[in-house]
Amino acid sequence: MYYAILAEDRADSLETRLQARPAHLDRLQQLQDAGRLLLAGPHPAIDSEEPGAAGFTGSLIVAEFPDLETARAWADADPYVAAGVFTKVTVKPFRKVLPQ
Repeated sequence: MYYAILAEDRADSLETRLQARPAHLDRLQQLQDAGRLLLAGPHPAIDSEEPGAAGFTGSLIVAEFPDLETARAWADADPYVAAGVFTKVTVKPFRKVLPQ
């Protein structure tokens, strides 16, 4: 089943986010290589693809896991969590309807 991982960044975390980004992307690449990643990306703090110094307010990841507990454990081990970028992480079951 798919799970949505909704994460919120702490204020002024852009520099920390950038430092932890390679490790964060490596984990996402592993999910993609396993065919389990539906989508992933950050929420820009302003209405722009490249928010610059405004940074980001959080991230969304939708990926396949065997169960909710496994999805939560994966989210809790994210490098952004360890670095203190994320202040809140919510994991919810997600049912993909469209596109088919």
